[in-house]
Amino acid sequence: MAKDVNINKVVRQHIEMNEFFAGGFVPIGPNAMQEQTEANEHTRDVINGLAAIADEVRQCHKCGLGSLRTNAVPGEGSPNARIFFVGEGPGADEDATGRPFVGRAGKFLDKIIAAMRLKRSEVYIGNIIKCRPPGNRDPRPDEIINCLPYLQRQIELINPEVIVAMGAPAAKTLLNSTKSIGQLRGQFHEYYTGIGRPPIKLMATYHPAYLLRNYSKENRQKVWEDMKKVLSELGLPIP
Repeated sequence: MAKDVNINKVVRQHIEMNEFFAGGFVPIGPNAMQEQTEANEHTRDVINGLAAIADEVRQCHKCGLGSLRTNAVPGEGSPNARIFFVGEGPGADEDATGRPFVGRAGKFLDKIIAAMRLKRSEVYIGNIIKCRPPGNRDPRPDEIINCLPYLQRQIELINPEVIVAMGAPAAKTLLNSTKSIGQLRGQFHEYYTGIGRPPIKLMATYHPAYLLRNYSKENRQKVWEDMKKVLSELGLPIP
C-alpha cells in the first residue's frame, strides 16, 4: 500500500509540473536572475538620473529664456527607449504644459510613432533647448550652448540605439554640421557621446511642424522612408 501511495504521489507531481510549465512558467537560473537584477538596477539609475536632470532644467536660468518661460520642458519617455526623438524646442502648448510635443506637431509625431507600430511610452522625446523662444523663433547659438548639455546627458543615460533628429536645428546641432536638412536626411550618421561608447546611429528627418506647413504626399513619403530605415536598423517589422 505504501508503495502505491508513493507511485501516485510521483504521478501527481509529474502531472502538476507539466501543467505548471505548460502554463508558461520558465525556471530562472542564478545567472538569469542576476542579469534581471542588474537590468532593474540600471533602469532605476536611469530614472533617477533623468529626474535629476529634469529638476536642474526646471531651475535653470543660464540664459534669458529661463525668465520668459511658463514651464521648462525637460523631456519624457521610456528610460529603456531604443529610439530618442529630438526636436528643436518647446512651442506654446509645450510651454503651457511642461511636456514635449503635445501641440499640433506633437499630434503629428504621435501618428508617425503609431505608424511605426510603436507607443509613445516606448520611446523618449526631447528637444535641443528646454524653454520656448519668444514667438517660436529659432534658438540662438548661446541658448543652444547653455542648454545642449542637458540633452547630451539624457542621451548618455538612456543610450538609445537610434536618435531621430527632427528638423535642421536638431540635426545640425547634434551632428555639428552646416548642411541642410535636405542633405542630411535619408541616411544614417553617427553621434558620439564622448564617454568611450560606440557611436549611436542618427537619422535626420523633417520636423513634424515642417510637414504641417508643407503638407504634401512627397514630404510625408520622405519622412516615412526615413522611419522605415530606423525600423530596419532596429530589426523591427516594417508595416
